[in-house]
Amino acid sequence: MNVLTIYMTMGYVKSKGHRGLIMAKSKGIYKRGEIWWIRYTGCDGKMRYESSKSKNFKEAGRLLIQRKSEVIDGNDTVKINVNYTFRNLASHYSDWAIRQKSFKTKEGFIKQLVLVFGNCPLKKISPLFIEQWQTKRLAINKPATVNRLLATLKHMFTKAVEWDMISEETLQKIRRVKLLPENNKRLRFLAIEDCQTLINCCPPHLKPIVKVALHTGMRKSEILNLRWEQVDLVHRFILLNMTKNGERREIPIDSTLWKMLNEMPHSVESIYVFTDLKTGEPYKSVKKSFGTALRKANIYGFRFHDLRHTFASHLVMAGVDITTVKELLGHKSLTMTLRYAHLAPSHKVKALEVLDKALNGIQSIPV
Repeated sequence: MNVLTIYMTMGYVKSKGHRGLIMAKSKGIYKRGEIWWIRYTGCDGKMRYESSKSKNFKEAGRLLIQRKSEVIDGNDTVKINVNYTFRNLASHYSDWAIRQKSFKTKEGFIKQLVLVFGNCPLKKISPLFIEQWQTKRLAINKPATVNRLLATLKHMFTKAVEWDMISEETLQKIRRVKLLPENNKRLRFLAIEDCQTLINCCPPHLKPIVKVALHTGMRKSEILNLRWEQVDLVHRFILLNMTKNGERREIPIDSTLWKMLNEMPHSVESIYVFTDLKTGEPYKSVKKSFGTALRKANIYGFRFHDLRHTFASHLVMAGVDITTVKELLGHKSLTMTLRYAHLAPSHKVKALEVLDKALNGIQSIPV
């Protein structure tokens, strides 16, 4: 079969007045990100997937012509011959992932996955193997944790295809493994009396940190990394330039917080609001001291993040509208904030009273 026949088979046609070939259809060529990929059937009847490593559509077309010609001539060979292990992939992926904001968390996930799949050849890691691992992890972890690990695993295999370490066919098998159903509706918050008890049980370094959490709803990482330059005591707000959602957020400072921050000793050279006096560096964790404070206050099944829930819950119960609560928490969508809506039954009662008055007004109109 000559090259012209191959062109016609692929949907290419010659056009006078135009240089080169014009594609009538793009069968066998598709995009992953900005890179064009090709898809064709090999001599063994199996589908082949290959990156053109180019953003140019015509380059991908030429590669597809070449591969189909090789198939016709019987010279088709599988391009991925190296038997990479998961450990090889983890090494490459760690070097790549270091540029990501969430690298510290992802690094921990990668290490856990290496313990399980480390020496396994990538081609041998099957959906069955992964699902068996999922079942074992569920005995010690919540579905959400297992899903974060699985999401990392899947993305590693996606990058492995881009790096020519595995075939697209192997990736498609891994993608068949489904995420587990999650129940993220956990809502634990403290009563006002318990909030004060907890503050009283906190050691000196932890007390202002907990107060900031209760009075602003800020996340733990936002509090521990808070700099004095972000605190405007004149206009009474805290500026968060880079939040979890990647958006700028201004948090009002109430009277209690304003007084506390004003009284906190710091110099012009001070960078962070909360620093370890021993090292002069910001606290990396308050897990141990917070756990001790909870035990002293007889509060159980509570996490630091639940202080954020406490902040939001009491705002809603005080009658603050859900949209304002969303803005204060920095939620991207209202869906996350709606979990607190059930704490404001008075709004529903008021709505029904409005309807009741309207209906009574209609009934009172003489016929």
